Amino acid sequence: MDEKKLVDLITKEVLKALDPKAPKAPEAAGAPGNVDSALAAMIDHTLLKPEATAAEVETLCAEARQYGFWSVCVNTSWVSRCRDLLRGSKVKVCCVVGFPLGAMDSRTKAYETREAIANGADEIDMVLNIGALKSGDLALVEKDVRAVVQAARNKTTKVILETGLLTDEEKVTACTICKNAGATFVKTSTGFAKGSVATEADIALMRRTVGPRMGVKASGGVRSLADAKRMIAAGATRIGASSGVAIVTGGEGKGY
Repeated sequence: MDEKKLVDLITKEVLKALDPKAPKAPEAAGAPGNVDSALAAMIDHTLLKPEATAAEVETLCAEARQYGFWSVCVNTSWVSRCRDLLRGSKVKVCCVVGFPLGAMDSRTKAYETREAIANGADEIDMVLNIGALKSGDLALVEKDVRAVVQAARNKTTKVILETGLLTDEEKVTACTICKNAGATFVKTSTGFAKGSVATEADIALMRRTVGPRMGVKASGGVRSLADAKRMIAAGATRIGASSGVAIVTGGEGKGY
């Protein structure tokens, strides 16, 4: 199936599933009966706080198995542990690189990427070199993204723009660079910087810029089902949240 048609189909199915009047599809095996499996499969269940403990990582992975989330998203030191905890499940291991500042040398980001993949990571979420973008050094920005894309060796790569720190013009420029450099997704935020919150306007702008085939991930401040619905309607094809359980059970999370 053509990628554009596939993206359109997934988006329609998710929005239909979120409609309380629409008939529900059968739940995925192992998922609680009140959980929309289509929505859960769009969520990167996230734990990135520096004080995260082994017990919290274990809980994260258990919840990902239970609810059928697409992945767990962790710092690189937890990748091998998550790989072991999720062995035999469909849940992927996603990790962040150059996080949360994006100001590391490109070779360092590439090394971190290779190590993460060797330890079991399936997806890489890197932080853009924001200072280089704002300085107008676009060649460095693209080189930085390409270094991680190449180190990832065909694994899914997402580039965190930190939209709360950028002008609309900078957002468009960053999206264009990421697309040209071969990234799989562009992503809004780390959840840690000032103004690090996904907005409908930013998701819509990013979607218009990258077109229908590239992924767009909404991350930062997505804490409820209503938040997720707004992001998906605006063009998001992935949700990053530490409130994944609250989102799929109709609650209100408090995380990033």
